[in-house]
Order: sequence, then structure tokens, then C-alpha cells
Amino acid sequence: MRGVGEHHGARGGGVLIDARIKARFAINVLENDKRELLLLKRSPHLELAPALWGFPAGHIETGETPEQCALRELREEIGPDHDIELVATAGPVPDSNFGGIYRFWLYHYRWRSGVVILNREHTEYAWVDQAALSRYPLMHGIEEDLRYLGIWANG
Repeated sequence: MRGVGEHHGARGGGVLIDARIKARFAINVLENDKRELLLLKRSPHLELAPALWGFPAGHIETGETPEQCALRELREEIGPDHDIELVATAGPVPDSNFGGIYRFWLYHYRWRSGVVILNREHTEYAWVDQAALSRYPLMHGIEEDLRYLGIWANG
């Protein structure tokens, strides 16, 4: 399970720096009025998690805050034509799959309206309810992200 906490160190772009941390990511969980979540299928040519399904997410760049990264990644991965509302955040959260060398900031948004326009990193998208989630080959950590944000906690 991803733990909570961050080691102290120098600050850069609103993100605490720790030499042991290899990368930082912002992850966006979008939920519509039907309690379905937006999943994106990663292109098969990508090095990380090819052809697996995940949330719109990306690497936090130097000088960028986690929130700035989250919004940038949404524009890049699903296009600019959407209306969303921030519901909750969590983070920094250490990874549980790679020895804690990555940190994640999680953003839960309510999808109000819009159109999903995929970039070259993704080949498909789907709005998925809780019952259907297990039918998708998922990236590591998806279920943990949902637990941290309290999504689908009550069925």
C-alpha cells in the first residue's frame, strides 16, 4: 500500500525535493454523474505500461506545482474542452510497487461536461463503473488511488 509522508529536503517548484525520490507524478481521477471513472488506454508503443488502462496523469516538471501538472496533463491527454470541478486531493503519496522512489499527488474531479480528445499517448477511452473496472487491464496502483481518494468506498 502507498504510505503517507515525505522526507524533508530542498523545495523546488512547490514540491519538496528528496534525493531518494526519482520522479513525481500528478494523477487525475475524473468521475461523472453516473459514478463512472474516465480510463485511458495507453498506446502500445509507450515504454511505461503499454496498452494498459489508467487515469490521465503525468510527470511533474521542474518549477511546476502538482496542481499545475494535473491541469496541464488533463489538457494534453483529454483536450481542453471540458468543465470539471475539484472534489478532493491526496498527496504526496509514496508508491508501493517500486520501493517508495516515486511520489504521487492525486486529484479527484467531477466531470460536468466536455469532449474527450485523445493525444498520441492513448488509443481509447472509457467511462467505467465499479462493476466493470476488473475487466480492464489496469496500471499498478489504480485501486490504491481510489482508496486514497475515498472513491467507491461505499459501493
